Amino acid sequence: MDFTNTIGVSADGMRAQAERLRVSAENLANKDTTGSTPGADPYRRKTITFQTTLDQATGASSVKVKSIGQDHTPFETRYDPSHPAADAKGYVKVPNVNTMVEIMDTHDAQHSYEANLNTMQITRSMLTRTINLMK
Repeated sequence: MDFTNTIGVSADGMRAQAERLRVSAENLANKDTTGSTPGADPYRRKTITFQTTLDQATGASSVKVKSIGQDHTPFETRYDPSHPAADAKGYVKVPNVNTMVEIMDTHDAQHSYEANLNTMQITRSMLTRTINLMK
């Protein structure tokens, strides 16, 4: 594998982790978004799935976003009879977003992003040193 392949694989990893951060940020931003009519569903947590891809020309494997789906865990309810989305019993469905899960996912994505960035910086440094040796 040459240096450009390494940089490309790291860039793909950074793109995938940036998308993961975006999904977590969207989940956190909508953690209090309820329906607006009685019995309406609130915001449903989004999930992200990755897949490994193989570049046939170089033989290098990298990561891509396979899909962005929805978490189908049941909604919890909260008693709030004055809320516009409250059912006949006064309960409102609340999003299935767990703040701690999203924060942990954000931290994990950040560490993976930084690892890919470090790999890219090291590869660039090695390439620069090789060019300097050839002068």
